[in-house]
Amino acid sequence: MTELRAAAVLVALVDRPDGFTILLTRRTAHLARHAGQIAFPGGGVDAGDADELATALRETEEEIGLSRDYIEPVGRLDRYVTRTGFTVTPVVALVQPPFTLTIDPNEVDEAFEVPLAFILDPANRKRDSYEFQGVMRHFYVFPYAERHIWGATAGMLVNLAEILGR
Repeated sequence: MTELRAAAVLVALVDRPDGFTILLTRRTAHLARHAGQIAFPGGGVDAGDADELATALRETEEEIGLSRDYIEPVGRLDRYVTRTGFTVTPVVALVQPPFTLTIDPNEVDEAFEVPLAFILDPANRKRDSYEFQGVMRHFYVFPYAERHIWGATAGMLVNLAEILGR
């Protein structure tokens, strides 16, 4: 088995007047891994990163320009192992607006927010499957507006909902 590469993502809970939202990105279509998919800001742990929190903060600033000054880490979700060779640590944090995002167009096509209440409602969570290389794969999907949040991101969101008791 191939050794897994450590990665970290920021599960940013944005404190809006109408309720918390979750900050997500859509990755650019030209990326080698997970092109065009909905994802949390984040990426691989670099040798200079002190820990997964440092990775999540660095990657968030690089990808969408969200300064760590607006981010208050509050915990972590369960590690998530992807089929593409990563073990991902989701770092949960509160984010205080107002803030301005500066998206790196080489990595991210857009950043957007989804109401936390939408994610917590089990009715919005679907199970899907497809066959890949002779193996049936099962995964969660959150259809939101014209977007489909699925795969590792959806799996981490289900974990968040479970932890929050929904």
